[in-house]
Amino acid sequence: MKISPSIQISRINFTNFKRKSEYVGHHTDHFPILGIQEFSENQLQGCHLLFNELHGERSIDEPHKHDFFIINLFEHGKGTHTIDFTEYEVENCQIHLVFPDQVHQWVIEKETVGYQLMISRDWFESFLPSLRFSASYYQNHPVINLSKEAFQTFLYEFQAIRKEVHEKNVFWEVIQKRSELIGLLVSKSVKGTFKDFEMYHSNPIISKFLHLIDEHFRTERSVSFYAEKLNISANYLNIVCKKNLNASASSLIQDRILLEAKRLLKVSEMSVKDILYDLGFYDHASFSKFFKAQTGMTPSQFK
Repeated sequence: MKISPSIQISRINFTNFKRKSEYVGHHTDHFPILGIQEFSENQLQGCHLLFNELHGERSIDEPHKHDFFIINLFEHGKGTHTIDFTEYEVENCQIHLVFPDQVHQWVIEKETVGYQLMISRDWFESFLPSLRFSASYYQNHPVINLSKEAFQTFLYEFQAIRKEVHEKNVFWEVIQKRSELIGLLVSKSVKGTFKDFEMYHSNPIISKFLHLIDEHFRTERSVSFYAEKLNISANYLNIVCKKNLNASASSLIQDRILLEAKRLLKVSEMSVKDILYDLGFYDHASFSKFFKAQTGMTPSQFK
């Protein structure tokens, strides 16, 4: 069977997947980071999409992150999936999303039957618009429960991709468009599912602000900095955040710093001193005070 270098299909054994020094990815990163090539049996260069079948018991014991996007479709599921330190139950008829740079691990029991798309960062950039809503929203809601009818629609598209990769001559453009259709189906399933949907999407300033935080949180803590980028006043930005998210603009910035602090403390080998400087704190006391106020424990206790 001839397979396009853009597409691969495999059955992946995640059991006891261990951390190692030769992880594919950006070696200046502070986390174990896996590139999509790590999961390609033939280690082909330029691989943009992998289709995998998930069957039976498996585990990822050590938290890590990927430089690619993952869509998991569970037909039968039992276990737990931890994404950015929040634990989710794996159940029947679910979609689980893991974005590039998120930290995750899971323990899945033997009853599990599922399907997985791994989409490279390059393809993800063109795929993202099909999700329609901000990445930050999906990161707050990475697990989507599907009706039986909606699940069957997703399953049809996943099986169509699986069938396509078995063709003698694979047209990767078809695969790419089908993956984008899956993205649209995800956005259709999300709309109206979660109570805070309207709060996040009633004002476009929110998603733009959250995106800017992701870009600048290490160096910029001032609400006025982000307000200037959005061409609005700091006061108006704060009003929009409180009205739509019931949170101040400054607290959203702090939440992003805290998430990164947790990631670094839990799964990196950096010292607390290195972490606090990486996150823009001037000394241990200020970092410790910030972290304890948010979590009730010191950075060292959390680590």
